[in-house]
Amino acid sequence: MPGPRDQFPEARILEFEIPSDVRFIERVVEAVRAECRTMCYTERHVALNVPVALTEALSNAILRGNGERRDRSVLIRAHVGDVRLIMEVTDEGQGFDLDACLMDPTTPERLLSEDGRGLYLMLKLMDHVERVQAQRGNLVRMILNRAS
Repeated sequence: MPGPRDQFPEARILEFEIPSDVRFIERVVEAVRAECRTMCYTERHVALNVPVALTEALSNAILRGNGERRDRSVLIRAHVGDVRLIMEVTDEGQGFDLDACLMDPTTPERLLSEDGRGLYLMLKLMDHVERVQAQRGNLVRMILNRAS
């Protein structure tokens, strides 16, 4: 009789390298969503948490980290496991202080501002978000537990 670990396929690892061009975001997001669907993540995770958080991380890497420089690229690594999803987005920028960049865009003085929503959304939709100094530049790691 199959056990609980037999109901899910093995963990999948996806790796991409894309140019600093927002036109590539949708392809990466769709590939990660498809793997999450294969691994039986909840519909909320597949339809909301994963695409919004990953889109924001990729946008930040392209627009802010790489400054939209076409000679720079973004690396994406997604480990889609039966317990958690780990997504890492690495750009070639100088990095940033995660805590210093956090702001609540729902406060009255920031409601109309176009900036400051990406990190806020990533933190709300993922179980853990951290910035790590990478060998090549700046890495943002996001973790989503299947049970959340």
